[in-house]
Amino acid sequence: MPKPNDNQLQMIFEDMVIARTQAGRLWNLQRQGQIGTIAPIDGHEATIVGAVHALETESDWVLPQYREPLGLRRYGPEILDAFMLYNLGHPLGGHIPDPIKVVPSQISLAASIPHAVGLAWGMSLKNDPGAVLVFFGDGASSEGDFYEAGNLAGVLKAPVIFLCVNNQWAISTPTSLQTAADSFASKSSAFGIPGVQVDGNDPSLVFEAVSEARERAVNGKGPTLIESTVYRLGAHTTADDPTRYVPSEELSAAKKRDPLLSLQKELKKRNLWSDEKQNEVEKYALERMDEALEKAKNTPLQPSSVLDHCFETETLRLSKQRKYLLESLGGAHE
Repeated sequence: MPKPNDNQLQMIFEDMVIARTQAGRLWNLQRQGQIGTIAPIDGHEATIVGAVHALETESDWVLPQYREPLGLRRYGPEILDAFMLYNLGHPLGGHIPDPIKVVPSQISLAASIPHAVGLAWGMSLKNDPGAVLVFFGDGASSEGDFYEAGNLAGVLKAPVIFLCVNNQWAISTPTSLQTAADSFASKSSAFGIPGVQVDGNDPSLVFEAVSEARERAVNGKGPTLIESTVYRLGAHTTADDPTRYVPSEELSAAKKRDPLLSLQKELKKRNLWSDEKQNEVEKYALERMDEALEKAKNTPLQPSSVLDHCFETETLRLSKQRKYLLESLGGAHE
């Protein structure tokens, strides 16, 4: 597979900087009580952004878990708007308008994996072009949904890419206690599909791995399981205290391999990046974050929208639930 060219690499790094900058802003907003719990992206940027840049946004679908939305800018600015709504506890939070092919974030471990396989299978039945990329963590690989969906995908040869982001910690459980397998990628043998390990700190390697997996998928050769190894540089979420279980020397070593620092150094050496460009991108990231926050705060509440998009045609039971919800609010909201 081709490596990303200079222009692509610059765009990848720009999105990585934006994601890291906005994650820092979100952390501060949460600590100020302005938004809900978030899962910082720190340390995952190269994997998330590198993977997304290998996709075709017009045809390929993405199913994020909970760190990924900040790295999906290539799919449109509405991603950030929806993310802010979600973290403000707004009923419309997570709803991504068409035609953006991103499914709302899923915080339940592995729950989005069966959805991804179903979506990919549906695309095959309809002869729709493209592939489906689903993100999940190493901890999610212990869930039954992962094995059931992986097995079905292998049998159906569904055009789906399973991307396991191994950040060394399933909340406070280390990889050594998460699995006895040689690797998470090796679990692919149970599904009869290829398993690939990649250095998740290098966006070029992730880009190549996802490009190859996508090529297989769209050509009817079925799924691929990719294990992208990174290190979680921050807390699991804003409700977590990693200092209680992460060895300080291990974290210090990981920070020296920070994917942003590594790629920035490489790009500067090749005259593809500068401090001036860095400041410009960080400024844009913060301005866009403030715009999205204000837009989310000023979006009228629509409580009944939480019941939208559950079925193609609304069921009798759902109609009753919608009526009860609106009546309990005194009919003040629609």
